[in-house]
This record gives sequence, C-alpha cells and structure tokens, in this order.
Amino acid sequence: MTDSRRQFEIPCGRSAATITFDGGSLASDGGVVLVQRVDTMLGLTARLASCIRDRRDPKLVDQPVLILMRQRIFGLACGYEDCNDFDTLRRDPLFKLVAGRAPLTGLDLGSQPTLSRLENAVGAKDLVRLSRVFLECFVKRHPATMPKRIILDVDATDDPTHGQQELEFYHGYYDHHCYLPLLVYATADTGQQELIAAVLRAGNVHAGHRMVAVLRRIVKRLRAAFPQAEILLRGDAGFALPEVYEYCEAAEIPYVISLAKNSRLLAQAEPLLAEARAIYAETGEKVRRFGEFRYAAASWAHGRRVIVKAEVLPKGENPRFVVTNLAALDAAALYALYTRRGDVENRIKELKEDLKSGRTSCHRFLANQFRLLLHAAAFLLIQELQRLLAGTELARAQAGTLREKLLKVGARVCQTLRRIWVHLPSSYPYQRLWEHVLGTAPPMTG
Repeated sequence: MTDSRRQFEIPCGRSAATITFDGGSLASDGGVVLVQRVDTMLGLTARLASCIRDRRDPKLVDQPVLILMRQRIFGLACGYEDCNDFDTLRRDPLFKLVAGRAPLTGLDLGSQPTLSRLENAVGAKDLVRLSRVFLECFVKRHPATMPKRIILDVDATDDPTHGQQELEFYHGYYDHHCYLPLLVYATADTGQQELIAAVLRAGNVHAGHRMVAVLRRIVKRLRAAFPQAEILLRGDAGFALPEVYEYCEAAEIPYVISLAKNSRLLAQAEPLLAEARAIYAETGEKVRRFGEFRYAAASWAHGRRVIVKAEVLPKGENPRFVVTNLAALDAAALYALYTRRGDVENRIKELKEDLKSGRTSCHRFLANQFRLLLHAAAFLLIQELQRLLAGTELARAQAGTLREKLLKVGARVCQTLRRIWVHLPSSYPYQRLWEHVLGTAPPMTG
C-alpha cells in the first residue's frame, strides 16, 4: 500500500512545491467510463461473454467471464495491450467500476495468470460464436435505416510473430515470419467502414485464402437482415481469384477488384498508354486516361470487363487495372469507386497501431485468434465513440487521438453507501465532448 507520509520538495521559482502521495483514489483513465457507456449501448461485452462456455466450477469462481472480458477489452481501448498491465490495473478504481464492481470496496479484477488462462481456455466453437457477434453488431446498428447499398472491403495484413507460435510461417511478400489475418469491413451507404470479421490465418497462405467461405457467411446474414440492399465487394489484387469472381457472379454480387499487371494486360492497354504519353510529352503535366476491354486469364472460364487507368507522371508511367462485373458505370466512375477502398487502410492502421492487434504472442493458434477478436472488440467500441462524436471537432479523429484527448484524463473516485462519484479536473478542455457523448449537451451548432 502507498505510504501517504512520503513527501518530496522540488524548486518552483522562489518557492517550492511539495509532492505527497495522499491524493486519494485516483485513476489516469477517466475516459474509460465513456467506453463503458458505448459498450452498454451496443451490449458488446455481454454478447461476447455469453459466447464462451465457462467450464469452471461456479462455486470456486471469483472472476466471471464477463468481468474478465470487460477489463481486457476496456484495457485495450485505453492502450493497455498486455495482460501484464493488469498486475497493477486490477486494483484501479475506475477499471473496477466499469467492469461492474465497487471501485473501493469491491474485489480486485483478474490477474495476468487468470486472463491468460481465459485466453487459452477458449475453444474453436467458442470462437465461431464470438466471430458472429461482430456481424450482428453491424446489423443491430442499421435496422431503422435499411441501407440501399452495403460495400464490403476485404484486405489481408501481416501480423509479425516473434516466437514459436503455432502456424506462424515465413511469408515471402512481407519478408518475415507472421500470421496473415483477413479483415472485412462493411460500409452502409455513405457511413463508417465497420469491422465485421477478423479471421486469423497461418502465415504461409495466399491473401485470398478462405475468402469465399467468410464471404458466403457474411452475405447470407446481410441479405436476411437487409433484403433490399445491394451488396458490393471491393478488394486489392490479393483477392483477384477465379473462385472469388465465380462466387460473386453466382450470388449476383457486384465486385471491383484490382488486377496485378502482366504483359497481356499491358499490351491491351498500350494504345491508351501511348495517347497518355503523347499528351504528357506535349504538356509536361500529369495525364490520366481511362478505358476498358474484355480480358480472360488462362484460369478464367470466360472473359470479364477490365478497367484500365493509363497514367503518366513525372516519375514514370503508372497503369492500373480493375476487373468488375458492374455494367452501369463508365470506366472513370468504376475506377473512382474502387479507389475509395483506400480509406480502409486507415481503419487497418488504427486496428494495428492504435489498438495493437499484433499482440498475438500466445503459443496456441486458437488463443491468438481469441486475442485478435478482443482487439477487434476494442476497435468496435472506439468506432462507436467516433460515431457519437459526429458534429464535433473530433468527428474524424482516429483512435489514438481519441484516446489521448478523451480517455487519458485523471479522475478521483469516491464511494459512499448510496453513490459513487467520479471527479474530473475542472480545467479539463473537452468537457463539452463528454456531454455530447453522454447525451446531455444541447444541439451542436456549426
């Protein structure tokens, strides 16, 4: 226990400042109560906890699964990516409060060994149920709006490994040992790109591995929930696979997918590239021209529409190709539709850098899949917080900025028999944003 009698003095101009450890029950993550508010709205941690079959004897359990899930996911949202962080945070009054315990008199939260045992106890069937929750959250958020179009952005990313984890392998493209998670984001009309699937895969697979199986499950649920919505698929060249095209065409799903350059594509694009070269030679300014042609690779059952962007820049030529089954839009509009998938790279960056989704350092592969889902859940809570900040100066702020400005704020916690008080600094500059999120602010004026 901290010794409140300790004190230190430091010079402060002509006077001195005295430092003591008697400030009471203080916490550095006051904004975790905002994360709890968002979680209550979504019912996320309760849903996730209900997916895990707890095989422990209830008479001997001090740490229910729901408590463990809340402390772990809320901790990730606040930047505590390691179970070891809870060696001290398990006694933090605010983390105890948001997990569902009395902040000063309640039992401490789970320790690092308890959290690690949970990670390694989760089985394959638990993971299947957990994975479905993310798609259900998307459905729950949009029932009243009934979107007209849902765009699915698929991407693969590397998750570097640093030990003897199961199914970690060397990947030639990334030039290191890694896992290769598959991430799927859904955008309803012009809304947010929302994470609906995060599938951990071995490090030696192709980017499109298991894509059709994941897509089939997602499309079935979305069509049941939104029968009038058009579902469109976007992906980079890693998903340019015959089985992906064939599934989309059979399921009547429009797609726009990048194609890697090859000699045949470049030969067919040469007339348009020659035109762009001539214009650049005359003007010295960037030139971009769009066209299209029918193309069939050797592994394709039939020809498909390919859009070409013939671009000449001061640093050289930059031809790009996109395959599609959409007929309604012209070449320039289709290419613009494809390039808007670039924003999903920012969402992946948030997940990897701000939510530290690469902390898949368990030995067991299933435990690492569980960890990925925990990080994805924290990302969902941050995304919902972003949505609630619409109309404010942080409406487009990324996860790291939101954590720094809204979550990392000092708080003093007091507990009486009838009430718990969380005192935030009087000088805190973002009080109005808290009011906005908590629903007590008057309408924002812009």
